[in-house]
Amino acid sequence: MTKLKVLDLQGNESSSIEMPIQFEEDYRPNLIKRAFYELVSRLRQKYGAFPEAGKRPSSKLSKRRSNYRGSYGHSLSRVQRKVFWRRGTQFGWQAAFSPGIVGGRRAHPPKAEKNWELKINKKEKKKALRSALSAVLLKDVVQARGHNIPEKYPFVIDNSFENLNKTKEVENVLVKLGFEKEFERAKIKTIRAGRGKARGRPYKKRKGLLIVVSNDTKIRKAAENLPGIDVCKANALNAQLLAPGSHAGRATLFTKAAIEEIAKSKLYL
Repeated sequence: MTKLKVLDLQGNESSSIEMPIQFEEDYRPNLIKRAFYELVSRLRQKYGAFPEAGKRPSSKLSKRRSNYRGSYGHSLSRVQRKVFWRRGTQFGWQAAFSPGIVGGRRAHPPKAEKNWELKINKKEKKKALRSALSAVLLKDVVQARGHNIPEKYPFVIDNSFENLNKTKEVENVLVKLGFEKEFERAKIKTIRAGRGKARGRPYKKRKGLLIVVSNDTKIRKAAENLPGIDVCKANALNAQLLAPGSHAGRATLFTKAAIEEIAKSKLYL
């Protein structure tokens, strides 16, 4: 089994810990991608056209030669029309209802009742999470994702890290551990290309370090003020946190207590 160093808040090695079997899974990016899209599909907002759009005007048109309200003999195409005024057999009308005309209904509009949720087998999902956990320990995979990690990565942090409640304290500890360049990378934001700028998401931001703890009551508010950082309890990990954008290998920092909880509770098995 893999052994990792346990570092204290000064960045010095204090002990070591054996990683549980969950971190021994083969790296399977295809499974991780499936688990990611299954999760985000449930977050997708449904949308659709108003069911009565284009169908509300009265627009009957007879196709019988004997009927006075018809298109025969008027040099008109035989589409449905709504009447604005009438004088005997003379009509002021406009095409309506049909999909091929201005103001008509759409032939096949998006339906609000459509179910966007994807599905994945339970065992497959757990295997994908274990694969994503093992990927965060693969230095080459983490660097290929773009993270600037310290030379001694991967490692585990001492439990006293969970008791920090000041953003400055958390930042100082992470700098001592060697994540200073990762902070600089996570601060970069670029203007989004395309219509997203006008839809409330003008900037593209990078995902930085993921901190996994056993108890997040104190450290969550302190750490999440830092750019790109997410804090998560050991029993609440998912594919979106471990592999943002379906790309596995996010730089992740576990506390010793979080590793012990994953092993003791047999999470994701």
